[in-house]
Amino acid sequence: MYTHRLRVRFYHTDGMQVTHHANYILWFEAARVEFFRSVGVSLVDLMNDGYVFPILHVECDYIHSSHYDDELEVRLRLVKLTRAQMVFRYEVVRPADDTRICTGLTKGTFTKSDTGRISRMPMAYYTKFTPYVEAE
Repeated sequence: MYTHRLRVRFYHTDGMQVTHHANYILWFEAARVEFFRSVGVSLVDLMNDGYVFPILHVECDYIHSSHYDDELEVRLRLVKLTRAQMVFRYEVVRPADDTRICTGLTKGTFTKSDTGRISRMPMAYYTKFTPYVEAE
């Protein structure tokens, strides 16, 4: 499991200082990008090699609210890996009281940037991700 920490900023909230629901999807992405970086895969390197990783599907189940100034953790697990697809599960938690805020899932695919066609990721990238696959 990879953990990305963040603090709810005022601009993440609505008039009641409750986190706007769209931010959780952005935080899933932030955690995913940092996870890639932590295993030695930069999105810039992927793009320079002619690959992009578009997200094809997103799910988010909201359980509790978070609020301005809360410290949160986005806990990410890579639950499926093929040379063409990756599936991640997420859990956003407020560690101060161990409250689960939301859970989610994203599915993405490796795609050639010049053609837009799904492609197999090079083995050099694949082997960096394989140690991190967790059973669901």
